[in-house]
Amino acid sequence: MKSLVFLKLGGSLITEKTQPRTPRLDVINRLAREIGASLALHPELRLVVGHGSGSFGHVAAKKYGTRQGVHTPADWTGFADVWHEARLLNQIVIEFLVTAGLPALSFPPSAGVLGEDGMVLKWDICSLEAALENNLLPVVAGDVVFDTRRGGTILSTEDAFGYLARQLKPQRILLAGIEPGVWMDFPKRTTMIPVINQHNITAVAPGLQGSPATDVTGGMAQKVASMLDLAQAVPGLEILIFSGNEPGNIEQALQGASRGTVIRAE
Repeated sequence: MKSLVFLKLGGSLITEKTQPRTPRLDVINRLAREIGASLALHPELRLVVGHGSGSFGHVAAKKYGTRQGVHTPADWTGFADVWHEARLLNQIVIEFLVTAGLPALSFPPSAGVLGEDGMVLKWDICSLEAALENNLLPVVAGDVVFDTRRGGTILSTEDAFGYLARQLKPQRILLAGIEPGVWMDFPKRTTMIPVINQHNITAVAPGLQGSPATDVTGGMAQKVASMLDLAQAVPGLEILIFSGNEPGNIEQALQGASRGTVIRAE
């Protein structure tokens, strides 16, 4: 049986997160080529790529408060604006993946997810599963979605991965950002946490901080909490938070390296 891995390219990694609508094109190009090299070496690997919205979707989402809900005509105008910003970055990522020789297909949550109070209520993933079965590369991203309670909201890449992981049961989830792992004392960055599990989360939680840039989906503290919940829900799942900013790290992570912070149930 082929192994299944989810890889997220964080918004802070692929964009200049403090500068609106600013992609890091050289970084995206390198990451795409590292993914391509890894899949060429390991054709047995099945991969789902996700990416954040960085300085595209997060800036517009904060302006309109889209995460909290969409109800008025002005809110819906903002909803469409956030979709457009996220779509621009998604197309950039897709183009670099295709240029690297990868059969990438976009599966935007806005086209298939119905949410309920910020969580996935329905998502028909048959097409995504078919893409995996035929050795294609599904790509998901943070996106707007319609929601039965909020009208509309934002589904983060971690939210999307959380739903997909419960259905598809990957062995690993790799979250690549600019930080080398999870710091005990961000932003001082003097002590990194090698492993987070249900036994030490209470002790490390007070030191976790959110993102220093615009991030409407909660930053590091929320990411760790949601990923620990996911690790407890999917038996054997290992989640790695690491830096994709250093050349070669994506390749090494896809080949099984665990440099960074590992999140697991036990």
